[in-house]
Amino acid sequence: MNNVADGMELPDNKGYFGNYGGSFVPPELQTILDEITQSYEDIKKDESFLKELADLNKHYTGRPSPIYFAKNLSIKTGGADIYLKREDLNHTGAHKINHCLGQALLAKKMGKKKLIAETGAGQHGVALATAATLVGLECDIYMGDVDIKKEHPNVIRMKILGARVIPVSRGTKTLKDAVDAAFEAYLGDPVTQLYAIGSVVGPHPFPMMVRDFQKIVGIEAEQQFIEMTGKDPDNLVACVGGGSNAMGLFTAFLKKENVNIYGVEPAGISFKDGEHAATLALGKPGTLHGFHSYLLQDDQGEPLPVYSVASGLDYPGVGPQHSLLKDLGRVNYKTASDTEAIDAFFELSRTDGIIPAIESAHAVAYAIKLAKEEGKGKTILVNLSGRGDKDIDFVIEEFGKNYGL
Repeated sequence: MNNVADGMELPDNKGYFGNYGGSFVPPELQTILDEITQSYEDIKKDESFLKELADLNKHYTGRPSPIYFAKNLSIKTGGADIYLKREDLNHTGAHKINHCLGQALLAKKMGKKKLIAETGAGQHGVALATAATLVGLECDIYMGDVDIKKEHPNVIRMKILGARVIPVSRGTKTLKDAVDAAFEAYLGDPVTQLYAIGSVVGPHPFPMMVRDFQKIVGIEAEQQFIEMTGKDPDNLVACVGGGSNAMGLFTAFLKKENVNIYGVEPAGISFKDGEHAATLALGKPGTLHGFHSYLLQDDQGEPLPVYSVASGLDYPGVGPQHSLLKDLGRVNYKTASDTEAIDAFFELSRTDGIIPAIESAHAVAYAIKLAKEEGKGKTILVNLSGRGDKDIDFVIEEFGKNYGL
């Protein structure tokens, strides 16, 4: 593979995006994953499945999500015009519902009885609990103790929806440990359960499948932006933890060389080990949770502890397609610190009346910086991947005094 265009049609039939991806699981689980892969390939061609998903996207999720010109923020920033793809307006409040509906329908068609998953910020957990209820499946959500405390509103929402929220108290008690616990539970019964992975990570076919369900974001945005402005955006910006919302927006634009693309990772408190989750900036290739990708790891290849103020971004790995896009130079991976993200959280709230998820605020923070660099006449489209209702209690408790609250 020699150029950017070659990388757009991946993964190959073994689940590789260049050198990244694949499936590193026990043989008995590989048999189950092969069945999932075949079932997914079948439903992609099934008109009844595609119609059912399209109807749910329109009448249940509320797609297409709009693009909004953040006029006040743009004026205050004094540079490029900033636009927002409003995934925060989806039912359940984030982009996660896009792939959760797809995976829930797939599980139902495969005869599965239960959906299981991990969650960090709780948005994937809420979306999956919602989808499970809709299609009539049981749902178990694994969540670290730290995140349960930070994201209490989403924990309550999951329970109201009928999901079982299972606390994870080992390790750092955050997202990576929740993934470990959910993966172990899945290994215990991969036949009647489907592990609905919450991002473009994990063994094949999950990075491909989640990307495919999410790419509706970019397909809509490409058409909407041209209708609004008469041209493509000059720049795209999205936050990156595992990277599902970013791949959702980026995929439609990857072959458009006139569009610059930026993925924003969490710089946390500092670039010391355990104080950030900037995988693509500081990691190196390694294997975790059944796939090969960039990984924050120690000298023995073990994943390092990670941290971010945003519970949905504190993961030591990243989607394998993001790793390829970094190597190809097609996407520019940047960082935003906790302080920058919280500043952006309040800035967007107080200029345009939109309270973003802290995860999304990382993208807004970088967009503000980029707007000043780009200057007037340029445009930036940010994937506002989630709303901040879930974060309000935590933000007020930890940062409210700094912002007059």
